[in-house]
Amino acid sequence: MHEKINLKEKVGYGLGDAASSMFWKIFSMYLMFFYTDVFGIAPAVVGTMFLITRIWDSCFDPFVGIMADRTKTRWGKFRPYLLWTAIPFAIIGILTFYTPDFDEKGKIIYAYVTYSLMMMVYSIINVPYASLLGVMSSDRKERTTLSSYRMVFAFGGSLLALWLIEPLVNHFGGSLNSKTGWLYTIIVFGMITTIFFWGCFFLTKERVVPISDEKPNLKEDLSDLLKNRPWWILLGAGIGALVFNSIRDGAAVYYFKYFVSSTVSYSFNVFGENFAMTPTSFYLVLGQAANIIGVIAATPIANKIGKKNTFFGAMALAAILSVFFYFLGKEDVLLIMVFQVLISICAGCIFPLIWSMYADSADYSEWKQGRRATGLIFSASSMSQKFGWTIGGAATGWLLGYYGFQANVVQTAVTQNGIQLMLSILPAIAAGVSVLFILLYPLNEEKLETIEHELTQQRNTTN
Repeated sequence: MHEKINLKEKVGYGLGDAASSMFWKIFSMYLMFFYTDVFGIAPAVVGTMFLITRIWDSCFDPFVGIMADRTKTRWGKFRPYLLWTAIPFAIIGILTFYTPDFDEKGKIIYAYVTYSLMMMVYSIINVPYASLLGVMSSDRKERTTLSSYRMVFAFGGSLLALWLIEPLVNHFGGSLNSKTGWLYTIIVFGMITTIFFWGCFFLTKERVVPISDEKPNLKEDLSDLLKNRPWWILLGAGIGALVFNSIRDGAAVYYFKYFVSSTVSYSFNVFGENFAMTPTSFYLVLGQAANIIGVIAATPIANKIGKKNTFFGAMALAAILSVFFYFLGKEDVLLIMVFQVLISICAGCIFPLIWSMYADSADYSEWKQGRRATGLIFSASSMSQKFGWTIGGAATGWLLGYYGFQANVVQTAVTQNGIQLMLSILPAIAAGVSVLFILLYPLNEEKLETIEHELTQQRNTTN
């Protein structure tokens, strides 16, 4: 019998990604602006720095996974990193948004050092956190539920960060260009993330124990990973899904500014205060909210028809809807929003499934090879995810250039059509690639049940 995971522990696990996602969302949405408009370095320099540091960070992930797999404490392999790294995570995050009184060269060096350290400490806490999913339960359905909680809290943390960041900067500094405003704001977020990471540590438990006579061996761990066919298939499916999301996200602002060109605003009254949102903001917020719906829906659907079938159905439907999105005109704002909700629900289903399926691939490797390297599998998976985001982000820029985009001018018909393609047909192709990969995925529910049963028997015999 598997030990059931209670609500408190599920919430505790979710807190970890709420913390990570707050900083990740701030980095992805505001760090470029901070470096250019507040810190004072050129956009091209920032772009080069992002490329170099992200490549290094992606390659650093497997080293963290290998280290975590070899960690032995009374708290387990992965949970200790939440305890140990929470404060360094906050401190380096604060230093990243601190503006020293250096000349341009000094600022560039400072930015490289602090941002590189931030990405490294992010990996040091996030890779073990992701790997924790694989050892909290050996029950594949519980893992899917845990992964859903993780994603709900991740999107919740992102929404909280986007909601608070500008008001806090303005409160502390008077404007978005205030150095003091940014510093104090990140201090606030650093305190929140520390509490959340520690909450995740104290509220979770590692249960899955590898075969007792298993000896860590890096060469064999890497060999097992290379032989892990389900992992390779998930790698392809995951990269396709991430490119799908990344191109759509990156092109959204251009779509509304240069194709829809709507000046309509959406006003809301909250506690007597009026808030106005542009169509772009409304579109993006709708997408985040719809992602959460998809995350919540993923578990009951997967429990009924299986993870593979749920992944296939969600990604295939997202591809079909994206094709139809191409035929929406600039005046079809309501339909654009409706399709955004539907596509984002489908995309939201994918996130909890992919991480739960990576945990299943770790079980498969242990079942097949007699060895378990959860940290390596999850870190290699994290590395591939980052490559997917990098590919999608780079493709957005390359495609805009290919279609002749020029900033702050009326775009040609060719460019407008290209921007339409970037919200529709091109992401649909990436989704189609993901669908083709997942069709090859060999771990159906019957196979997973066999693996789970045999591993449980083996652990009970050897431990």
